[in-house]
Amino acid sequence: MTNRIALVLGLFIAAFFVTDFALGLGGSLFIGQKFVAFVEFLAFWR
Repeated sequence: MTNRIALVLGLFIAAFFVTDFALGLGGSLFIGQKFVAFVEFLAFWR
């Protein structure tokens, strides 16, 4: 991954969270819960 791709990806993620918090959509809570479930799934396969 080049620095340019990493920067653009980081900006998209930051824009998602800023928009989510500004509009009060609650999408970051959903993404956080799914991420925790994914980490637990990966820990199972370790």
